[in-house]
Amino acid sequence: MQVILIQDVDNLGGRNELVTVKNGYARNFLIPGKLAVEANASNLKQQEERLKVKTKKEAIMLAELNKVIEVLKASPVTIGAKTGTSGKIFGSVTSLQITRAIRDQKGYEIDRKRISILDEVKELGTHKASIDFGNGNAIEIDFEVVAE
Repeated sequence: MQVILIQDVDNLGGRNELVTVKNGYARNFLIPGKLAVEANASNLKQQEERLKVKTKKEAIMLAELNKVIEVLKASPVTIGAKTGTSGKIFGSVTSLQITRAIRDQKGYEIDRKRISILDEVKELGTHKASIDFGNGNAIEIDFEVVAE
């Protein structure tokens, strides 16, 4: 029997996926548990419409993401830090500081958990950080640490 999964089911498939299962499994577990619906003509048509809407939303999100990436790569973000006489900074630069600098200078709110600094930042100068937007979209940005 073919069913369309409404939710992710372990060892079977993901949401909106068309799978073939045994009749008893579908009738006794999947359908009564609201995990799947029978794959008849109307349900298949609804699934096609959901997939069309999903692809449109993904295309819009990807276009917005590309705009954000262009803005972030255009110029480095500047972060101020307190320094000693030798040019070394007190403490180190964190992803929270990078997030705040991006918000203030570029106007985009990025979760600090998505930012990873590639090397420990203890000195003034230009450094690199990686931002993972999910779905395989990750970029490297430059940020410059200057004395306050």
